[in-house]
Amino acid sequence: MTVDCVVYAADGLAEWTDLEAARDAEGTTWVRVTDPSDAELDDVADAYDIHALEVEDVRGDVRPKVEEFDEHTFVLVKAATLRRGDVAFAEELHAQQVGLFLGDDWLVTVEPERVASLDDVWERVHREEPRLASRGADFTAYRCLDRVVDDYFAILDDIEDDIEVVEDEVVDAAGDDVLERINDLRRDLLSVRRLLWPTREAVGVLARGDPEQIGEDAEKYYRDVYDHLVQLVDLVETYRDLTSGARDIYLNALSMSTNDAMKKLTVVATVILPLTFVAGVYGMNFEHMPELAWPYGYPAVMVGMAAMALILMAYFRREDWV
Repeated sequence: MTVDCVVYAADGLAEWTDLEAARDAEGTTWVRVTDPSDAELDDVADAYDIHALEVEDVRGDVRPKVEEFDEHTFVLVKAATLRRGDVAFAEELHAQQVGLFLGDDWLVTVEPERVASLDDVWERVHREEPRLASRGADFTAYRCLDRVVDDYFAILDDIEDDIEVVEDEVVDAAGDDVLERINDLRRDLLSVRRLLWPTREAVGVLARGDPEQIGEDAEKYYRDVYDHLVQLVDLVETYRDLTSGARDIYLNALSMSTNDAMKKLTVVATVILPLTFVAGVYGMNFEHMPELAWPYGYPAVMVGMAAMALILMAYFRREDWV
């Protein structure tokens, strides 16, 4: 577990170890909790009056949401990354819980699993741009949410590249692996959609300024995050349409390939059928068959069968079947 606490006051940024004292300190406090044990997370919850149900939501697999309490606002979102699967070689969407507890002048972020997006924000606030924290806890929370949402654009960019490759492969060669890749892309897009829709609803509450911890100056920043989420949802729907179109093209190409094979089999069967009939007639063991005694009977039958085959082949070629 890692518990980091910084307080930005008039004299600059300082690290604190006493969480309760940091809450009451003058300035903006940010407590970052990463990979905590149950007991350690309970200690942080006691120090900042975080309800047990909120702690349970952070630990569990709960959809993104916003809940308002007397002293703070609870925001739950999910950071997402594409990772190589444990069983398959294909990349899979991996979601990580991020809980933000926003007070009037303090922010507690809880990550059951370390999130790279918050690492970037922490580094900027802690090392490069400490003055960012001077704009208040609501602005610091906005920076965290904005960074988490920006990662979804990178995920969709990767998916878009995969869609372009699959579209080319569908036209060139309709193999079984192409359909599998299309289904993988549709599965990833569905997973992203399930994350984005509730996240958009949650950020919409913040963008309207409903929680009292969101100041008027910060509302416009949350509206910007909301606009990004609307754009992401539109992109997901567009990419789902593209994958549906690629799947339809694949199925049409497969159907055309099957039709071509059936055409060839039909030509072969049609040519062989009359030849088989003639061979069957003259293969019957009757005594009185005049053609059997004719010296030119065998050549005549062979020429006739060849003529029938050539006529049928010429017909099918004219109809562009062969």
